[in-house]
Amino acid sequence: MAVTSVETAGGKTRRGAAVLLEVLRSEGVEYIFGNPGTTELPLIDALLEVPNVHYVLGLQEASVVAMADGYAQAARKPAFLNLHTAGGLGHGMGNLLNASVSQTPLVVTAGQQDSRHTISDPLLFGDLVQIARPAVKWAQEVAHADQLPVLLRRAFHDSTAAPTGPVFLSLPMDVMEEMSSVDIGEPSNINRQAVAGGLPELAQALTALRPGKVAIIAGDEVYASDAADEVAAVAECLGAPVYGSSWPSRIPFATAHPLWCGNLPTQATGIAEKLSGYDAIFALGGKSLITILYTEGPALPPSCAVYQMSSDVRDLGRTFWTPLSVVGDIRASLQALLPMLQKAAAPQRAAYAASGQKVAEARRAQRAQAVAEVLAHPADAVISPRVAAWETVRAIGPDIAIVDEAIATSSDVRLFLESAWSAQYSFLRGGALGWGMPAAVGASLGLGRDRVVSLVGDGAALYSPQALWTAAHEKLPVTFVVMNNREYNVLKNFMRQQNNYISAQEGKYPAMDIVDPQIDYQALARSMGVPSSRVTRAADIAPTLEAALATDGPALVEIMIAAG
Repeated sequence: MAVTSVETAGGKTRRGAAVLLEVLRSEGVEYIFGNPGTTELPLIDALLEVPNVHYVLGLQEASVVAMADGYAQAARKPAFLNLHTAGGLGHGMGNLLNASVSQTPLVVTAGQQDSRHTISDPLLFGDLVQIARPAVKWAQEVAHADQLPVLLRRAFHDSTAAPTGPVFLSLPMDVMEEMSSVDIGEPSNINRQAVAGGLPELAQALTALRPGKVAIIAGDEVYASDAADEVAAVAECLGAPVYGSSWPSRIPFATAHPLWCGNLPTQATGIAEKLSGYDAIFALGGKSLITILYTEGPALPPSCAVYQMSSDVRDLGRTFWTPLSVVGDIRASLQALLPMLQKAAAPQRAAYAASGQKVAEARRAQRAQAVAEVLAHPADAVISPRVAAWETVRAIGPDIAIVDEAIATSSDVRLFLESAWSAQYSFLRGGALGWGMPAAVGASLGLGRDRVVSLVGDGAALYSPQALWTAAHEKLPVTFVVMNNREYNVLKNFMRQQNNYISAQEGKYPAMDIVDPQIDYQALARSMGVPSSRVTRAADIAPTLEAALATDGPALVEIMIAAG
C-alpha cells in the first residue's frame, strides 16, 4: 500500500484520495457506490484506512448509478458514487439521466486520466465534464488536491438545493495522488425550509371555489419535503381528492387514506377527462402532468385554474397559466397555510366534509370493483397482469418498500396498494429502463438494510441484472419479482392504440418478443448467488412470495403473466 499521509511540522499531509474520504466522513457518507478501474486505484487504496465508509461494488456503471439513486431517495440525503473514466461515465448515462429527471441528489465523480499526459491522448481519456454536463446541474474537474474540500462540499450543497439533482466532479489520477495539507473545515448547516409568500391570498383563492371543485395533485416534491401529513390535512380541510403524478417517482401520500384517488393517466386526453369535473387544481411540486404519447388537446381543461406550490421557481407557470402560484418548501409552507385555510373554510365546513365523504365512497367503490374482477378469475390458465398485481400486493402487505419497474403491472399495483406509509412506493420516473433492480438494492441500504421488493418487467430485468450479484454480495433482503410476459408488451399496446400502424393491424411486431431463445431467469439468478422460483398459477403467487420474503437474503420470483 502506498503512503497515504505523513505528519509534518505544518500539520498532516496526505494524498488527495485521503482528503476526499475525510470530507465524505464529515458529510455523513456511509457508502461509496462504484465500479473501480485504474484511475480509481488511489481511492480504493485509501479506503483501507477508512473502515467506516463502505464501498458498494456494482458490476457495471449503469447499476452503480441506479443503486446510488435508490439509496439517496430512501435515505433522503445525497449519495456519493465513483465511476471509471469516459467509458464508465458513458455506461452510467442512462440512469444518470433518470436521476436528473427524478431530481435525485447525487454527488457523481469519475476517475480521470493523469493530467500530466493527457496531451498524448492516453487510453481511457475523455472530456468528462462535457460528457456529464447534459445530465447534471453542473460539472467541473478538480485541478489540485487543495480544491477538494471546497468543491466536494459545494457538490453536496448544490445537489440538495432546489431543484435537487446530480452534480459531477472529474477526479484526475494525479490529483488523487497529490500530497496536500489542506484543512477540510466543517460541513455547513443550511436550512432550506423557506415559507412561501402569498399564502393568505392562496387560502382565499382555494376556499372561494365551491366544495368538491378543487383537486390536489401530490407531486414527487411532497416526498422530498416529507409533507404527506400536511397534504392530508389540507385535503381533509377542503374535502378534496388527492391524485398522484401521471408518471411518478414516488407515491408521496398514504394509499390507505380515504381521499387518495390514484395516479393520473399518462395521456393528455385522459388527464383532461379525469380533471374535467374540477374548477381548479392545487399542484404540490412540479412536473406532475407528464404525458407519453401525443394526443390532441391540452392536459388541463381550459376552465380548470392552476394553483401551485414548489421550491423550484422554474416550474411555476411553466406550461399552464396560473392565477397564483407560490415558491417555498412544501412542508413548511403547508404548515403555515393550513390555519388560514381552516379559518377561511369554516363557514362551509359541512359542505367540505360532504365532499370528502363522496370522494372516499367513490374510491372504495373503484377498488372494490377491481378486487371483484380479480376474484372472478382465480383459476384462469394464464395469469393476467391485474391478477398478478393483486396477488403480489396482497403478499407484500403495507409495510415493505416497493421499487417498481414492471410497466405491464404498475398501474394495477398502484390501484391495489393500501398502506398508511406514504414512502412505500417508488417508480421509474425517468423512463430509461435498467433502474429498478439496482435502485432496490440501494433503497435497502438507504433503509438501514431493510426489506425491499423489486418489481421488474422481464425486459427491464435484462438491462441491469448485475444488481442480483450485489444484493447477494451485500446479503441484502431484496426480493426481485420478475413479471415475465416474454415481450415488450407496453410497446405493443402503444401501437394498438393508434390507427395507423401496420403491425397492430396484422398482429406482427418486429423486435418486440423475448423468445427464441427464452431467457432463463432462474439460471440467471442462481449464477449470481440468488435463490429463485417460478410461478405459473395465480394461487401460487402469494405463498411463493411470502416464502421469499421470509428469507434472510435476496431471492428472485418469476411470475409468468399473459402476453398481449
